[in-house]
Amino acid sequence: MKIIVTDEVSAEGLALLTQEPRIQLDVRLGLSKEELLAVIGDYDAIITRSGTTVDKALLDAAKKLKIVARAGVGIDNVDVDYASSKGVIVVNAPFGNTNSAAEHTMALLLAFCRNVTVANSSLKTGEWKRAPFTGYELKGKVAGVIGLGKVGSRVATRLKAFECEVLACDPYIAVKRAHDLGVKLVSHDEIYKNCDIITVHTPLNDETRNMIGPREFGLMKTGVIILNVARGGIISEQALLDNLLSGKVIGGAVDVWSEEPPKSEHIKQLIADKRMVVTPHLGANTFEAQVNVAIDVSKEIINYLDDQPLENAVNIPRFDMALMDQMRPFLNLMSVICDFGIQLVDNNLEKVSFGFAGSIAHYDCTPLAVCGLSTLLNRMVDQDVNMVNATLIAEQMGIVVEENKTTHADAFSNVITMIIEGQGKRRLVSGTLFEGVPRIVRLRDYSMDFAPEEHMLLLNYVDRPGIIGKIGTILGQHDINIASMNLGRRERKGEAMLVLSLDSAVPANVSDEIRSAIEATFIKALHMRVGLCTRGCGCGI
Repeated sequence: MKIIVTDEVSAEGLALLTQEPRIQLDVRLGLSKEELLAVIGDYDAIITRSGTTVDKALLDAAKKLKIVARAGVGIDNVDVDYASSKGVIVVNAPFGNTNSAAEHTMALLLAFCRNVTVANSSLKTGEWKRAPFTGYELKGKVAGVIGLGKVGSRVATRLKAFECEVLACDPYIAVKRAHDLGVKLVSHDEIYKNCDIITVHTPLNDETRNMIGPREFGLMKTGVIILNVARGGIISEQALLDNLLSGKVIGGAVDVWSEEPPKSEHIKQLIADKRMVVTPHLGANTFEAQVNVAIDVSKEIINYLDDQPLENAVNIPRFDMALMDQMRPFLNLMSVICDFGIQLVDNNLEKVSFGFAGSIAHYDCTPLAVCGLSTLLNRMVDQDVNMVNATLIAEQMGIVVEENKTTHADAFSNVITMIIEGQGKRRLVSGTLFEGVPRIVRLRDYSMDFAPEEHMLLLNYVDRPGIIGKIGTILGQHDINIASMNLGRRERKGEAMLVLSLDSAVPANVSDEIRSAIEATFIKALHMRVGLCTRGCGCGI
């Protein structure tokens, strides 16, 4: 695997990759956009920070690209949707710099409250002034934390340690989590109306871009302190400047900017204001954090090479890692069911339904459904399909995908069912696990019981004496050995379904000979793929 590193990333953290004989690591910093587009086609993975924009042009040029690894939390410099459509996995390092970002938030807040930066400059010029630098205590202040995730929760804990009353706003956090942190969950507007200090710790997306603008500043107290150590663009910089100049905002601190480096005059004016403590995106800039995020993305790339689960892939549906050992066999079962079933269909698909019955229905089965969908589509389209792009490709093809769950299962503790529909035809395949081994237990309305093998032959015919003998004779004449046989039928001399496991493949001319000899209503030679689960699903099988 060839990997290009385009931004400053800790060499110590990349040691996992430099020591891996399967990897060629090229550190190429300072490439222009044109230079990067010219070389990216040679690489299987790219490791970046915020200095490289992974956009449509780059992804189109990266013909071999399999992974984009962002050595940090934010992925707003990566076009994740387009990467997903190309089947490219995007991973980040959401935990490596959380402590650094939280500590930097507190450093900036304290620097502002105690006038550290301006007092430092004054003293260094030879002045001895104290009165102009009278500050503020944190004790007793009402602090509002918007976003109570990994960084925000740490900031809240530290604010509590300084004896602040902490209000928090986060629609994705349970009340119990806030209670455990000792903070009160409130609405956005309550934060703006009641807090002396407001700090944001959310990702930058369509929902949060310019989240704090003129209306929100209008709700705030006069003398409020504003901090942004999350992502540039969450707080409208023009609105912040306007309210700083009017005196509504007494000051604050910003580490991140909508333009990096800043170019607009209003941003430059905001940076120059003495009431603002500003830094050039240093939230994750500690030696420890840089090593940690590099290690995290390096581990993800090694996991990919080893077909192990990817813990921090942002565009792959995945199980809670604590459940991975239990769910991995079901991913394999789903792949087997779908690889078997799709070979029974010659017409265009219109709808695919995945059913989960038994104790498995208690869990999130979406990764199983997407795994099955990727297996189906890999038999149908020329491009590589994996769990990253399977849903998008199905949508583009007009295939409806449904998922059904029930905790009730009749004969087995867990059953997975796939139903394919198209052009008036319907195929149903159900399977379960016996001691961890996939077995097919229903085809259409026939009860069956067999373990799929590499080479198989499925037949439907009217049941009558001598049919199985004719089939065996013809196969024997062509030196094709039968390994096992499974027969299903509903009534005597009615329609029968026969599934044969064979030691070798059945050529088309042999299938035609059997069809003619037994007047088969349906016959299909099947070839099951070895190593079914497509890379990128993170199942590790």
